[in-house]
Amino acid sequence: MRARARTFAEPLLTGESSHAGESLLAHADAVADILASIGGSESVQGAAYLAYAAGQLSRPEEVIGSAFGASFAHLAVAAAKLERVQQASRIGRERELSDTEQARERTESVRRMLLAFSRDLRVVLLRLASRLQTLRYCAATGQALPAGLLQEADEVLAPLANRLGIWQIKWQLEDLVFRANEPDAYRRIARLLDEKRGEREAALERRRTEIEIALRGRGIEARVTGRPKHISSIARKMRGKNLSFDHVFDVRALRVTVPAVADCYAVLDWVHQAYQPVPGEFDDYIAKPKVNGYQSIHTVVRDGQNLAWEVQIRTQAMHEYAEQGAAAHWAYKEAGTKGYAGVSAASQYDTKIALVRQLLAWERDLSSTASTHGLFDDHIYVLTPEAAVVELPAGATAVDFAYAVHTELGHRCRGATVDGAMVPLNTPLQNGQTVSVTVVKEGGPSRDWLNADLGYLASPRAKAKVRAWFNAQQLRNTIAHGRELVEKLLQRKGRTALALDQLADDLGFANPDALFETVGKDELSLHSIEHALEPPAAREPAAEPAELLQRKPPDTMRPHSGVLVVGIDSLLTQPARCCRPAPPDEIGGYVTRGRGVTVHRSNCPTFKELRAREPERIVAVDWGNAGADQMPAYPVDVLVQGADRAGLLRDVLDVFAREKMNISGVQTQTLKGSSRTTLTVGVRDTQRLMQILAQVGKVPGVARATRR
Repeated sequence: MRARARTFAEPLLTGESSHAGESLLAHADAVADILASIGGSESVQGAAYLAYAAGQLSRPEEVIGSAFGASFAHLAVAAAKLERVQQASRIGRERELSDTEQARERTESVRRMLLAFSRDLRVVLLRLASRLQTLRYCAATGQALPAGLLQEADEVLAPLANRLGIWQIKWQLEDLVFRANEPDAYRRIARLLDEKRGEREAALERRRTEIEIALRGRGIEARVTGRPKHISSIARKMRGKNLSFDHVFDVRALRVTVPAVADCYAVLDWVHQAYQPVPGEFDDYIAKPKVNGYQSIHTVVRDGQNLAWEVQIRTQAMHEYAEQGAAAHWAYKEAGTKGYAGVSAASQYDTKIALVRQLLAWERDLSSTASTHGLFDDHIYVLTPEAAVVELPAGATAVDFAYAVHTELGHRCRGATVDGAMVPLNTPLQNGQTVSVTVVKEGGPSRDWLNADLGYLASPRAKAKVRAWFNAQQLRNTIAHGRELVEKLLQRKGRTALALDQLADDLGFANPDALFETVGKDELSLHSIEHALEPPAAREPAAEPAELLQRKPPDTMRPHSGVLVVGIDSLLTQPARCCRPAPPDEIGGYVTRGRGVTVHRSNCPTFKELRAREPERIVAVDWGNAGADQMPAYPVDVLVQGADRAGLLRDVLDVFAREKMNISGVQTQTLKGSSRTTLTVGVRDTQRLMQILAQVGKVPGVARATRR
């Protein structure tokens, strides 16, 4: 796989350079070698070439997918995208920003990276290995490393490698960052290590042989080796404990590898008998593993010359985990049911769960330094049974989780299991928990979920979905009620053969459901439908063709509605629901099929469309000459927006009551502390209405009061 991927990528990478100036093909070769050194399989080594090739292709998923499959195509594109995110984050950090702004940028970077990792953990190793090689190249060529790149390696990538137990990469990143940030201190410690190398190696060989022979004599098959010296670790211990170089235990360190856990404690017993233990320098990470799964026994003893030696004792499996990390085993060696150093993997799935939890814990590690800014207080991450990461607001429950996964899953959610234990649906979730929900085949949400006091929902998105379900349910019930009323009317009239589509069209509705909804809301009377069902000869008055409407003098036109239609006496008229006209609005008329003339405001968009489409049906209309007291009241919609405070609606209605204005309908919506109320008001004169709305606007809490 590696050879085939290199052959594919070579013509694309040849002649191309990385941001640091390194040959891109040489960089990919080095990244593949790093992955091989920590146990990466041939397939992941090959992915290193594909990730860089993706940046040179216009359609990488299509091209790489056809040659290597969709999985490698997605991996290559994700790795390239993550590199761009990291680069953008570094540029932001290199600006002149305040501490809070820097922390916020790091937060967003971590979140984006976490989302990428949760989809394919192979991206983790590709990015870690790539950054390690960039640091190596810059160190070897004497280049000054950008501050943003060093900060990213120190604050993000090295802690991530530590969380996943990939010590080979962790220590190298830390040493290279230390070398770049403090070159003098690095050279001083390196020189001290080099000056006493011969003496130290001779002493180490004597001690190694002595321990190995003694343990073999006690029936313990042990392999004793020297532990590598990490300059950054030595510097930290010298500074943290105020020690001289000769008193740092890392300088003289041995590692004992044995077959079984019982052997670890047998070795510890012998070491403490043969040498003098140093008080306070003992850690049992087998009995209590580190949060990243690392296991080993650490102890410090003094030999006969009073020299301190650090001794690490572990099994071979623990050593493999410590050197390569669980991520390499899970994603690249296909460890299957084999467990590694505290990750007791009953299946490959269990190992993945453990690894994703380490990523979540790693994010919390980073967040602790920014906790004073409150940047991580607003969200949590939980896992699906398939180990996918789901981001939720803090305080979210299993119901929020279900809606985040899929709307239908949320609607039908009836029970929840968190980390294998059943919990009530309103139990707040915590970071890193694995959540599964129990659903029914059919059903919907409970109204209790919208009760804030019961604590079922914390996510605004989930609340909106629950409200939408109940609104849709109410609409279905309204339509069903309207259909029932209309069908009963048709039965009484003996018109059951009439097509409902035709009836809706005759009444000016787009479809039967729109008609049924209006009837169900009692916004259209059955009498109006009954009138439309009558034959033209039985109607009073009969509608004449539009071209004849101009022939009669206008002085005889005063129907009971208060609207004069030019050329017709007592013609049935009705105000349009779309614009709700009222005196003294400029109006126009539209001759309907069977319902007389519908009166619109002249600037009504619907009326403009009708005039353009059917100009022959447009007639001139005007308000009658009767006084305001003799005019009928026309329904007009009024919109009042303001704060969601107790008593606001009562105070608004009091204004209309004082002015003797009849309210025939009220609809109120509240959202995030604001309210939106629509009132249907009986109006004889819109100019007086505007004066009343000015009074409404002065009510405390009202931001705006207008006619719709």
